Amino acid sequence: MRRVDAGNPVACGLIPGDGDFRMYFRHTNSMYYLYAIAGGALLLSAMLNRQKTKKALKIAFKRLWKILPAMLMMVIGVSFLPVHASETSLLRYFGNQNPVVSVLCAAAVGCITLLPGFIAFPLSGILVEKGVSYMVISAFTTTLMMVGIMTYPVEKAYLGHKATILRNVLSFGIAMIVALVTGLVFGEVG
Repeated sequence: MRRVDAGNPVACGLIPGDGDFRMYFRHTNSMYYLYAIAGGALLLSAMLNRQKTKKALKIAFKRLWKILPAMLMMVIGVSFLPVHASETSLLRYFGNQNPVVSVLCAAAVGCITLLPGFIAFPLSGILVEKGVSYMVISAFTTTLMMVGIMTYPVEKAYLGHKATILRNVLSFGIAMIVALVTGLVFGEVG
């Protein structure tokens, strides 16, 4: 297993201004294309049938209003996480010499954190370059995409308490299996 000197940000290449993490934010402009497509589809719908479009928008706004408190709590919670989940702190916990502890730390962070894939996957690539094992990255990204503690209030509103808990527990179990298989494939589990 590769050793990571997580206590030394200069050795890890994490000094301010190194550009590793910022270079991946270039792709956020693609959201403007999605907004344009959605806006164009809405205009086309309104041109084809104005009444149905109004009715659909009314239903959409009512549903948004219903889940807005849960969404706002989720956004507030998520806004505090990036401060505590910097590359240096992730390296400290993910680069542990004990693979079980590293996988469990990565899975816990993945369950709690809410990051879009276009940020999570490049961040994972950076962490691999810094020495974090593939098994740990697999646990992190799989739980990040599949398990949602921060999205629990919104999921509960749509799926119910039992279904949300069941989905998250099953997703966590699958993520641990995926991490184990990844470790076996890459020879990190012996």
